[in-house]
Amino acid sequence: MIKMERIIQEKVVLGVSACNVGAPFRYNRKGWDRVKNMGRERGDFEWHPVCPEVSAGLGIPREPIKIAGGNGDDVWEGKAKIINRKGEDVTEKLKKSCLATLEILRSANAIGYVYMEGSPTCGVYRTTLKNKRLGHPPGVLGSLLLKEGFFLIPAVDLDSPLRWWDWRRRLHAFAWVHSQDIQSKQDLYNLWYTVKFLCQEIDDSAARLVGKNLAILPKGFSSEYVENLKKEILEILRKPSTVNRIKERLWKSYVYFKKSTNQEIEDVLSPEIQRNMTRITKELIAMERHAFSHGTFFSSAPILYRSEQRVNRMTEE
Repeated sequence: MIKMERIIQEKVVLGVSACNVGAPFRYNRKGWDRVKNMGRERGDFEWHPVCPEVSAGLGIPREPIKIAGGNGDDVWEGKAKIINRKGEDVTEKLKKSCLATLEILRSANAIGYVYMEGSPTCGVYRTTLKNKRLGHPPGVLGSLLLKEGFFLIPAVDLDSPLRWWDWRRRLHAFAWVHSQDIQSKQDLYNLWYTVKFLCQEIDDSAARLVGKNLAILPKGFSSEYVENLKKEILEILRKPSTVNRIKERLWKSYVYFKKSTNQEIEDVLSPEIQRNMTRITKELIAMERHAFSHGTFFSSAPILYRSEQRVNRMTEE
């Protein structure tokens, strides 16, 4: 029996740095099509390519730019500026373009953004690729999107099956939590139960704090209280997990599945068995499919995207 309350049928809307959908928009005329390389799964999302540097009129090719005197946060506070290799100040051009980009993403109802790490504009945790140094993160657009609460995915992780699986399952949980309309304490308890085990896997300390806050929930809690609690949960879901924690949670989910259905899945191995990330991803996807078809709770990926056509086929079967 399919649990529809844990299925999202609308495609999640994602902004993406245009240089990662095949546009040769980098300063040196280079680009990649990482989205195309995702195969059929790219059709599960709605993509909105943007490039603030090109929109700012900096051209292709263009002089590389950098943040001088601080990071992207400092640029917005007027404490730092953006200059190109010739020493020209392009701060105002880029700020205007980043604000326009944010409005494009908002108007498209995007909740996430696939960014180019190492970019002084889009970068979140690095703003330079030189010698693998960090630079001055976050970048100018990265700073805006962090403050706006976007779900931020490094584009290079689209190339890794296991890293992408981790981002994808957290993204769907993020989108689901973000959309929930909480009208009662029970709604809030149900929301937390659905994503609790995933949050515990990602950051057990932060998840325990959320649990404590729920335990002392005031009788007449306000909408502001609910929003703050949802923000805490969303913040946890933005963090990557680790391979070991993913394997451990997968095994716990599989043990639950066996007890619930009296069925085994040959592909799933115990966490102490060594295998590569491609193999682990295969196990996770197999577990997803079996849990979906049997209507059981897969705590590693509690929220799944399934198109209306696919749900209808499963219902008919």
